[in-house]
Amino acid sequence: MASQIPHAKTQDTDFMFTKLQVKDLEGAVAFYSSVIGLVEMNRVEAEIVGRKVSEVVFMPTYAGGPLFILAQFHDTGTPAANELILGLATKDIAGLIERAEAAGARVLEPAREVPGMGGMQVAFIADPEGHVLQLSQIGG
Repeated sequence: MASQIPHAKTQDTDFMFTKLQVKDLEGAVAFYSSVIGLVEMNRVEAEIVGRKVSEVVFMPTYAGGPLFILAQFHDTGTPAANELILGLATKDIAGLIERAEAAGARVLEPAREVPGMGGMQVAFIADPEGHVLQLSQIGG
């Protein structure tokens, strides 16, 4: 579907990454590696606005794509789980949901077809920390 979307760039700025704040960095790394299949690229110990943070950066899932970063601030107990919705594309929505549930995720809305979208299915799950993920499968 990405090849059907016209190039939307109108400025001299590119979308570079999504950074998700988590409570349990290693647990989140395990979930996004084993369930989603993301590949760890590197780890960073840094400060953001005077706050110490540990980050795990994952490789883009396609050439030129944005990075996904998990961040754990050392001074934060539990970050809000409903700040954003991560969108993931899959060729096997049922298989992804099954893997996610086995790894501690909860199904918020089971897979359903979106009318007028050529057989596109969507589902919503919450990762083990409660972050919402929208799963999309194009076609049957």
